[in-house]
Amino acid sequence: MAMQRRQFLGTAALTGLAASVPISALAADTAGLPNLAAKAIPIGADERKARIAKAAALLRANDIGALLIEPGSSLIYFTGVEWWRSERLTAAVLTREGEVAIVTPFFEEPSVRESLGVPADVLTWNEDENPLRFVSDWLAKRGLAKGRIGVEETVRYFAVDGLQKAMPEARVVNGAPVVRGCRMIKSAAELALMQVANDITIAAYRHTAPRIEAGMTPADIGAIMRAATRTLGGNSEFELILLGEASAYPHGSGKPQAVKAGEVVLMDCGATVHGYQSDISRSFVYGKASPRQRQVWDEMRKGQDVAFAAAQIGAAAGTVDDAVRAYYQKLGWGPGYRLPGTSHRTGHGIGLDGHEPVNLVRGETTKLAPGMCFSNEPGIYIPGEFGIRLEDCFYMTDSGPKWFSEPPPSIDQPFG
Repeated sequence: MAMQRRQFLGTAALTGLAASVPISALAADTAGLPNLAAKAIPIGADERKARIAKAAALLRANDIGALLIEPGSSLIYFTGVEWWRSERLTAAVLTREGEVAIVTPFFEEPSVRESLGVPADVLTWNEDENPLRFVSDWLAKRGLAKGRIGVEETVRYFAVDGLQKAMPEARVVNGAPVVRGCRMIKSAAELALMQVANDITIAAYRHTAPRIEAGMTPADIGAIMRAATRTLGGNSEFELILLGEASAYPHGSGKPQAVKAGEVVLMDCGATVHGYQSDISRSFVYGKASPRQRQVWDEMRKGQDVAFAAAQIGAAAGTVDDAVRAYYQKLGWGPGYRLPGTSHRTGHGIGLDGHEPVNLVRGETTKLAPGMCFSNEPGIYIPGEFGIRLEDCFYMTDSGPKWFSEPPPSIDQPFG
């Protein structure tokens, strides 16, 4: 559960560490950690060309002439262009015949070309010109001035409105069937990058756990985790650390927090490798866990297994969430999304974005298919007390789900 972003050694083994060593030194103490991403292979031009060809086929299948995409993960996915969104429009246009154009301000062209990873026409506009007029003219030359023109579902309204005004004879529609049809199904190259990202996060957890000491704040622990992640070869995506009662609230609390004996430490962290993300959560107790903490941990851990078993090829994504809630309700949690229990979905899609379509949530009818990737995190939260969230991601194969990271065996071994 990103925020939009070992073996636990116990108190005796950890006593005195943070008191004698500054946090900055602990964060810098990454000597000996290997670069796990050293041999990771980034997405290449051939794969991006194949993505464009698939998008073109989906455009034809959905009777859409072209697709407009603004900067963000989808632009990177199809073109390699790494850019940002501003009032000055930079966007890509993909046609049903597989042609690509990039529209960008004249003075940005050299910078945009630096990351452009596919053959494309580059249409430049000056400050006194309408960029969507250039898009309209380019599409008109290809006989696409009429009919349906798709927009990627996160495109901002001013671009949608401007496109419709520049192409009055066209109908602007949601391009999600095209983009989701491509991005939800990960290739072997994408899965390999996600596996490295997950391996890095687990290794960073195992480095961080022995360095946790009483009195540390979430920022202290996050700094150690971040330094380890970067040394291991990942870009640190997020470190959400929730201590004590704050663990009962999925995205935490603004109240001051510090590590205390007998209280829950909930860590939700992720990394990226060549843009592809991990998202792993671990919950444990600093010191000795109480019987109630152990019970909740065990029941939540079993919830992961229930979700994993329900995630089968052809099943509707929502049925995975249904299976977990039915199990929890028998234990007295819920019902449904009520607290104490699980107040959020069982999982979300993941890839270039930490949260991608589709979700493992009640009512989602999308059928699970090979190449889809999800988080599995049916946390249990008890307001005013504590929460337990274990999160591991899996991907669908022809024969069913497969873990990127193995869930932990017990509250005493939260990192395996």
